[in-house]
Amino acid sequence: MRKLFLLFVIASLSQFVQAQNNGNLFIIGGGERSDALMKQMIQTANLQSTDYIIVLPMASAIPDSGFKTLSGQMKKLGKHDIKNFNFSKHNVNDKKWLDSLASAKLIYILGGDQSRFMKSVLNTPVYAAIHKAYKNGSTIAGTSAGAAVMSKYMITGKQLLDTVYKETFNKLWDKNIEFEEGMGLLENTIIDQHFLKRNRYNRLISALAAHPDLICIGIDESTAIVVHGNKATVAGDSQVIRLAHPKELTKTDKGLLKFNQADFGIFAAGDVIDIMP
Repeated sequence: MRKLFLLFVIASLSQFVQAQNNGNLFIIGGGERSDALMKQMIQTANLQSTDYIIVLPMASAIPDSGFKTLSGQMKKLGKHDIKNFNFSKHNVNDKKWLDSLASAKLIYILGGDQSRFMKSVLNTPVYAAIHKAYKNGSTIAGTSAGAAVMSKYMITGKQLLDTVYKETFNKLWDKNIEFEEGMGLLENTIIDQHFLKRNRYNRLISALAAHPDLICIGIDESTAIVVHGNKATVAGDSQVIRLAHPKELTKTDKGLLKFNQADFGIFAAGDVIDIMP
């Protein structure tokens, strides 16, 4: 009984914390970003004439090029100022930059390497400024690696039991998937990206087995989920996969994963997904 009570308290606190965030997440699975999808992102952010956009390019190996491509598209869709804040090359304690970041109505995280991004922001005032913006009503957006960083448990893409990188994972082994600490904007949801395009079912199943109490979401390219509170609405051209609640999760003596069944759903534009366990 005490255990059940503690689980109830933890779940209630998690829901309370998530409810305190007044902003939105616009999480894109990578690939091409259509003008229609980006217009929906701008509408989600509810940008007014005096509002501005800040791009965080730290995940990218070519940050200036990534910013140039994105800003070119955004300027076609509106007249809002768009700024490039590369904290990998700038003082993370710069109060002027931090205040601007915390006050931005739309913050966009470019793709690349999610671990590279987190090395730039984890345990810095930049991390806190992003959370402050989200709590105060801003929209935090990201694509590809910028999608992966949204989760508390961030998939790095590496396998712990196989030294050869395989973006799809070719085995369903226990304790094979590597996580690092992400932004934690999603406390109860693990995000994987480029999902259908790169056939990442094994990777997401591995994530579910590692954290069976969480919701695992695979977002395809040119597709997004728009998160507000405990719900996410699908947008874009392709589909989103949701995995949750594996039953009778075990492993064999050789470390092969097994479970009886799990929640499995495929969703397209306009569908609403529950992202709370």
